[in-house]
Amino acid sequence: MKKIGLIPKLIAAIIIGILLGAFAPTFVVQVLATFNHIFGNFLGFAIPLIILGFVVSGIADLGAGAGKMLGITTVIAYASTLIAGLFAYIVSYNFFPAFITKTSELTNAVNPEEKLLASLFKLEMPPLMPVMTALILAFLLGLGIASLKGKSEVLYTASVEFQKIMEKTISNVIVPLLPFHIMGIFANMTHAGEVGRVLSVFWKVFLIVIAMHLIIIFFQFLVACTIGKKNLFQCLKNQIPGYLTAIGTQSSAATIPVNLQCAEKNGVSKGIREFVVPLCATIHLSGSTITLTACAIAVMMLNNIPFTLPQMMGFIAMLGVTMVAAPGVPGGAVMAALGILQTMLGFTEAQLALMIALYITQDSFGTACNVSGDNAIAIIVDAIQGKNKAETKEAAVE
Repeated sequence: MKKIGLIPKLIAAIIIGILLGAFAPTFVVQVLATFNHIFGNFLGFAIPLIILGFVVSGIADLGAGAGKMLGITTVIAYASTLIAGLFAYIVSYNFFPAFITKTSELTNAVNPEEKLLASLFKLEMPPLMPVMTALILAFLLGLGIASLKGKSEVLYTASVEFQKIMEKTISNVIVPLLPFHIMGIFANMTHAGEVGRVLSVFWKVFLIVIAMHLIIIFFQFLVACTIGKKNLFQCLKNQIPGYLTAIGTQSSAATIPVNLQCAEKNGVSKGIREFVVPLCATIHLSGSTITLTACAIAVMMLNNIPFTLPQMMGFIAMLGVTMVAAPGVPGGAVMAALGILQTMLGFTEAQLALMIALYITQDSFGTACNVSGDNAIAIIVDAIQGKNKAETKEAAVE
């Protein structure tokens, strides 16, 4: 089983869940619903800890390398994430109603959550703190540790070690159990008669999201090559190995060596590429933002949940922060985003499970979009630094 990738496991879980929901006795579906209840509560308990584990050390690491280049790279990466999220909102808002409304027929529908079978018993696991409290505490600790870096290593070391604990929790507990969680959700939805309209939407969302990834990559390189005065199509061609590697590994970190070679072919100077590419692998997540924004809108439309542009822009802005240093495992970004999906968009346990399933099936393409954008940022930073050095030399001559 360990040799089978997460995506094949999830696909198998969806198929088995549908078959169980259609043919298994009600008691079997209720047993799965009980597992979902326990796992969902554990996930709710873990979400604030995941936020603390990754946001604190992520912000602390950003502050540790203070400098002009860090500031420039961070601003460009965050701006790219916001633009990608806004683009995803505009496309989703205009295209999704064409097929979600027609297939789901939600005009007079009741809440699909009410049709699902309840668990056999309740096991509450209240989180240590609300998600918003965890976010504020993470910002406070991260910025404080960054300011103390070099003076006191105790808190920084503790934040890094806590991050490793949460990484192991995700990779050894949450991710292995995800297929069973998804299987239970789909078994319950099939039993309730809800799965047909969900699956009819999945594949269309998937195609639109991939198209958005490719468009934003083209836009990022168009801007970068205009600023850096490079050949757009040559740079896009040079990026293909990095893009394909990311699809295969589903990891920005694992793609760094290949992405550095792509940056070298694009003519990015050694110092810039060795700083920007690894940094952006952590802080630049335009592809993940597109996927999460589009999937969130799809889930809300499926469940007849209203949303506004200011609400979604707030969600996108928070994504750019909460996904910093997201776990280096498939689906890490969506795990880090579960908290704000709950607090800002009001997602329930079943809706979070749908988000996980939707996101992870497209995770490799989102990662490929992320790392491609990293090299576009490297070209921009290299051009800015080159211009600054030229101006400094001119001033020295004068």
